Amino acid sequence: MARLFFSYSHKDEDYRNQLEVHLSMLKRQGVISVWHDRCLLAGDEVDAGIAEELERADIVLLLVSPDFLASEYCYGIEMQRAMARHEQGTARVIPVILRPCEWDQTSFKKLLASPTDGKPVSKFTSPDDAFLDITKAIRKAAGAPRQPLAPATPARAGAAAPSTEPRSSNLRVKKVFTEHDRDRFLDESFEYLARFFENSLSELKARHGELETGFKRVDANCFTAAVYRDGAAISRCRIQLGGHLGGISFSYNQSELLSNAINESLSVEVGEQALTLRSMGMRPTGSGNNQLSQEGAAEFYWELFIERLQR
Repeated sequence: MARLFFSYSHKDEDYRNQLEVHLSMLKRQGVISVWHDRCLLAGDEVDAGIAEELERADIVLLLVSPDFLASEYCYGIEMQRAMARHEQGTARVIPVILRPCEWDQTSFKKLLASPTDGKPVSKFTSPDDAFLDITKAIRKAAGAPRQPLAPATPARAGAAAPSTEPRSSNLRVKKVFTEHDRDRFLDESFEYLARFFENSLSELKARHGELETGFKRVDANCFTAAVYRDGAAISRCRIQLGGHLGGISFSYNQSELLSNAINESLSVEVGEQALTLRSMGMRPTGSGNNQLSQEGAAEFYWELFIERLQR
């Protein structure tokens, strides 16, 4: 899975939010995970947290606009470090042109920008067309290995030289996963979902002052979530590990007495190289063919939960 880092001006946050929605399938399929400064939690060190994630990123998206170029932090710190890593071959930098600006005067002008031909997103009749173009470029880039652009460092004295003998590149061996591996993965996935919902509810409340939110750990295998407007519940859900179907179930009813009445369920899918999660496809938005990462599964259940607020 490629780690994707957003470098952007907060004045362009609406653009970033729209792009992140378009990246949902990439996240669900485990192609990428995404990070931006809104993922920081209360008490985190801002500069240190951003710097750490920038160093871990495989792909850095520069969301370019006049405000991005004017920002000392975006242009002077994040972009400069991203370009240094790009030159070293340890990360891939993709300029995403949001609004017209003099990006052709920058040090990243030599990089292939997105959307195609560097056409700003704001110039598209339909922004969805622009974001789809960007999403396809990211999908392609996430599967392409980076190669260092600078000359390779000479080998240390005594170090073994790389073999030049002919051999196959097909050396993959199917992994064997035990029942314990599957159970542990399911437990870890449930805990990831719980943290994801708790953090997302906190951020939702922080961004929308008219809303109240509720998160409750019923026990080690169950939690509930709710959103209220003017004291009235808009959306509720109960997410439970185990149950009569096993896996991790989602229900719009929080009542324990109706815990068997579920709206969706996730089960463990055993692949050749990794364990993933598969949805039952009980909801129209679900697909029984999806192989979901933990983040993808969390986004899937969150979409089921929040869709009632977005109608």
